[in-house]
Amino acid sequence: MRLATVIFASTIIASPALAEEVSYAIEGEAFTGYWAEAENPRGLVLIIHDWDGLTDYERQRADMLAELGYNAFALDMFGVDTPTDTVDHRRAATGALYQDRERMRVLVKAGIDQALARSSVDQMIVKGYCFGGAVALEMARSDLADLASGFASFHGGLDTPEGQSWDGDEPPILVLHGGADTSITMQDVATFATELEEAGNTYTIEVYSNAPHAFTVFGSDSYQARADAASWEAFSTFLSDRLSG
Repeated sequence: MRLATVIFASTIIASPALAEEVSYAIEGEAFTGYWAEAENPRGLVLIIHDWDGLTDYERQRADMLAELGYNAFALDMFGVDTPTDTVDHRRAATGALYQDRERMRVLVKAGIDQALARSSVDQMIVKGYCFGGAVALEMARSDLADLASGFASFHGGLDTPEGQSWDGDEPPILVLHGGADTSITMQDVATFATELEEAGNTYTIEVYSNAPHAFTVFGSDSYQARADAASWEAFSTFLSDRLSG
């Protein structure tokens, strides 16, 4: 069990009903996810981590979701033997998956299987941070899309890979973006919005002024409390609108 202490307007987030590391294997390779369970869950949230792998940040977000009344599973996209200590390591880990979208989808499906095996509810929202946001959108464009009721990206990659497109039938999409993000620019946001608009998708994009890339990451130089609180509120509303429990 873990105690997540996160302060939004002086509110302390308590421990979930159950929290544990989850070891699983994909084609003989070892992975470790994190499960946080609510007492009376209203739905399930799948969390996809940033390029530094599954860390205490994603665990803390899972605990926060459990406190809100949702089961949460933070999956592992890299495997326990993949180094993530340096920028070069992280570029290698994410680059390998960007170049192998089929592998990316296999890893997401394995995480979904782990989550559904533990959850008493199966209505699910998928959320991702930075790299994880790009993975969430990859799932939305894939044949896995029907497993979720919606997709959310926090300061995530928005590019649509060559050979892929939006057909307009995907579940609703929520994008939470920093206006001062120099990694994913406002032009990228505009291009993404145009693609979804032309396809006829249901989507919402919120832009937070002066918020840099990774503005939700606690304790980092990029953290902006105002944008973090506003994006969390927007995501909480998205959950309550999309998950009936």
